[in-house]
Amino acid sequence: MSYSVPSVVSIAGSDSSGGAGIQADIKTIESMGLFAQTVITALTAQNTLGVYGVVDVDPDFVGSQIDAVFSDIRPDAVKIGMVSSADIVSSLVQGLKRQGAENIVLDPVMVSTSGSALIGDDAKEALIDELFPLASVITPNIPEAQVLCGMEIRTHDDMERAARLLGEMTPAAVLVKGGHGASDADDVLLCDGSVEWLRGDRVETANTHGTGCTLSSAIACGLASGRDILEAAQGAKRYIAGALAAGFDIGKGSGPLDHMWEHRLNG
Repeated sequence: MSYSVPSVVSIAGSDSSGGAGIQADIKTIESMGLFAQTVITALTAQNTLGVYGVVDVDPDFVGSQIDAVFSDIRPDAVKIGMVSSADIVSSLVQGLKRQGAENIVLDPVMVSTSGSALIGDDAKEALIDELFPLASVITPNIPEAQVLCGMEIRTHDDMERAARLLGEMTPAAVLVKGGHGASDADDVLLCDGSVEWLRGDRVETANTHGTGCTLSSAIACGLASGRDILEAAQGAKRYIAGALAAGFDIGKGSGPLDHMWEHRLNG
């Protein structure tokens, strides 16, 4: 007997601690029953306490990775995370256009959970100008939305306003994640001009390393499986809520969530 499953490619940086970036994406995609592929944009020396170094991958080699992935096991969805230079963004855009990539989930990673900057100003501008037009959905958290919109976000009304401002920058759906809010974990999704709130209880935990990477790759899994954006976002939110609530505790700083929580629970 033989079988196949949908594939998702993660385009992101490598996290040597295994909690975020490429490593978190692989764990998420495989735990959801899909096949994970990768295009690495940067190497980082980091752990749960901080980021100690970043080395960018050569932009041409980023393009070569894209071509290698798409020419064999064509991905059904693409998740994009850390892209730390404008040259890498340009190479990435050219590669995705060349391959006719679809179902692109863009997580505009700018700052790590520990507070370290992961992207320069030139890359931020390239992200907006070149990658935003290709995306199917973008998934900024509140600090990222504040940077992108140039406004302070304190309330649900602020979140919705930010989503609409971002919606003017991209044809993609916009999911503004509310996990950085004080009292809840409500997210707002702007899709085709309509707003949908995804309600969630705040999980009290210090272990949130890689939550944004995990959520965006889980959304990509939903799209790769044929779900629409709302269904994919709802499924991803359920997955990450369970992973945070599992009580996983490892590392000396902001530890990772348990990507395999469903399997441990059912195993």
